[in-house]
Amino acid sequence: MGRGNDTRISEFLLLGLSDEPALQPLIFGIFISMYLITVLGNLLIIMAVSSDPHLHTPMYFFLSNLSLVDICFTSTTIPKMLMNILTQSKAITYEGCITQMYFFLLFAVLDDILLTVMAYDRFVAICHPLHYMVIMNPRLCGLLLLVSWIMSALHSLLQSIMVLQLSFCTDFEIAHYFCEIQQVFQLACSDTFLNNMVIYFAAMLLGAGPLAGILYSYSKIMSSICGIPSAQGKYKAFSTCASHLSVVFLFYGTVLGVYLSSAATHSSHSSAAASVMYAVVTPMLNPFIYSLRNKDIKRALRRIYGMAGTEGTIILR
Repeated sequence: MGRGNDTRISEFLLLGLSDEPALQPLIFGIFISMYLITVLGNLLIIMAVSSDPHLHTPMYFFLSNLSLVDICFTSTTIPKMLMNILTQSKAITYEGCITQMYFFLLFAVLDDILLTVMAYDRFVAICHPLHYMVIMNPRLCGLLLLVSWIMSALHSLLQSIMVLQLSFCTDFEIAHYFCEIQQVFQLACSDTFLNNMVIYFAAMLLGAGPLAGILYSYSKIMSSICGIPSAQGKYKAFSTCASHLSVVFLFYGTVLGVYLSSAATHSSHSSAAASVMYAVVTPMLNPFIYSLRNKDIKRALRRIYGMAGTEGTIILR
C-alpha cells in the first residue's frame, strides 16, 4: 500500500480499543449491549413524547429531537466497530472514513447546540412564565431546530472538505475505533496548520459559545429561583430543569475530561477509550436521566407499556 504524497489512498485501518484477540468478544458484548440500550431508551423517549398530547410542548419537542440525535450519534460509529470485530477486519474505505467523520461531527455539534436551545427554553419557562407559550411558539421552535441543523451541517461540511485536501503517506493506521478527525490529521503528510486553526476556532465558536449561553441561562434561572419566596415553589421550579442540567454536566464533563486526559497522557489508545464516555455512555444515560427524574415521561412510558400489554392480551385471546 505504498503511495506517493499526492496519491489518493483507498482505505484506513481502525485499530480499535485493543489489539488483544482475547478481548474482542468482551468488547463486542459490551458495545452491542450499550448500543441496543441507547437505541431502545431513546426510541422510548420519542414514542412517549409523540404519543402523549400532554407532552406536545417546546421542552419535550426538543427532548425528542435530542433523543433522535443521540441515536444517530452512536449509529455513526458503533455498528462499523461491531462489524469490524465480527469480520476480524480493521479496514474502512477512504470515502467511508470521510463520511463517518462528517456525520460524527454533525451529530456531536447538533447535540451541543440542542442542549443550548433547551437551556434557553428553561430560561424562558422559569424567568418569563406568563409569556412562555407566546415566546416559545411552534414557529420559533421549528426555526431554532432548523438553524441548529444548518449550523451543524455547514461545520461538518467545512471540516470534511478540508480533510479532503490533505495528502497521506504510507501510514494509514488510525489509533481509534472510528475516524476521529485529530487522529486523521496525524497521518497527513501535508501541512495541517490551517486545519488545526479551523478546529480550534470551531471549538471556541460551537463549543465554548453554547456553553457560555447555557451558563448565562442558568445564572438567570438561579437568580429567578432564589427570588421565589416558598421552598416548595423553589423546588418545583428547579425540578423542571434538573434533568437537563444533569445531561449538560454529563456531556460537557465527559468531553472536557476526554480532551484534558488525552492532552496529559499523549496516548492515542487512552484517548480512544476515554472518548467512549461522551460518544457512547452519555447518549445511553440520557434517557435514564430524563425518565427517572420526570413524572410526565414516566407516566407516558407507563401508558405505552399498558397499551402494549393490552394489545398482547387481545392477540393471545
